[in-house]
Amino acid sequence: VTWVFTPVTAEIISLDTENIDDILNNADVALVNFYADWCRFSQMLHPIFEEASNVIKEEYPNANQVVFARVDCDQHSDIAQRYRISKYPTLKLFRNGMMMKREYRGQRSVKALADYIRQQKSDPIQELHDLAEITTPDRSKRNIIGYFEQKDSENYRVFERVANILHDDCAFLAAFGVVSKPERYSGDNIVYKPPGHSAPDMVYLGSMTNFDGTYNWIQDKCVPLVREITFENGEELTEEGLPFLILFHMKEDTESLEIFQNEVARQLISEKGTINFLHADCDKFRHPLLHIQKTPADCPVIAIDSFRHMYVFGDFRDVLIPGKLKQFVFDLHSGKLHREFHHGPDPTDTAPGEEVQDVASSPPESSFQKLAPSEYRYTLLRDRDEL
Repeated sequence: VTWVFTPVTAEIISLDTENIDDILNNADVALVNFYADWCRFSQMLHPIFEEASNVIKEEYPNANQVVFARVDCDQHSDIAQRYRISKYPTLKLFRNGMMMKREYRGQRSVKALADYIRQQKSDPIQELHDLAEITTPDRSKRNIIGYFEQKDSENYRVFERVANILHDDCAFLAAFGVVSKPERYSGDNIVYKPPGHSAPDMVYLGSMTNFDGTYNWIQDKCVPLVREITFENGEELTEEGLPFLILFHMKEDTESLEIFQNEVARQLISEKGTINFLHADCDKFRHPLLHIQKTPADCPVIAIDSFRHMYVFGDFRDVLIPGKLKQFVFDLHSGKLHREFHHGPDPTDTAPGEEVQDVASSPPESSFQKLAPSEYRYTLLRDRDEL
């Protein structure tokens, strides 16, 4: 793959096919701006990106600490395709050559970009100085705790690399030497403490010097099957392009969430990758509820948002009927939900001899589509293709 980055100033590093791998793989952090010259939002970002790189270069003068670069996606469409660029400008973060899943979606200002890089450069691991601190971590979070004989070790370097990538999803803690000794009866180890106080801890049994094995295990613990949707991550989740199966529940109603999580894991694990499993705070997402003629008083409510329409699951308690939730998702994939909203029950669902009526109706339009990347911030490629 040919990589060429066009420099804006001396602070925006120009990369070519000869140095791209070396520079990105050796950079602690690289922020890459994927742009098109004709895109007005790209044009507006250029001087901001340039000034932010100058500010950061003063704070992190070492060439390998932070790299600012950009890609002209018209000239290098192969690079744009490789990284699935669907809008301009797109700012993606790389760590030691590995692209992070979360792109930068914050404010486009010098201060915001500089603050973002500073936050990425901060140590994501909290050091424990007393094992008593382990009893008081925030149990609303997913906690990953590493116990190491010494900081200067390959085991810890792998742990630190994983923490740098997944620190947005988990809280990382570490103890060393004498402090960690009571937990190192079989050598260095990593423990996952799930949210809540009832779930048991889990211990990583693989090789701690194997980055892929360690990363995959920790990612599996840090990124839950059922994720919470907020206004902060709504754009990111929407851009994944998968329909939403979403539980609306009151924040304090953890019982319904647990039931939903268990049934998704039991009935729908094979559907991971075809639909996003989410939960949302009824109070914060009153508007989508109103869209399906519900209020927070009706919660918990399960619905599907296909990005065209919203469909409501029956009574929440029916989620416990084996296969019921799975059928709801299958009916989305088969088009049955859409057909029935427009034409009433499918003929196969009516009793013998019962007259089939063509019931015209208008399913509620998608609410969450409105959280997708905005045409007021990006040039969306699908819109350009339709011109």
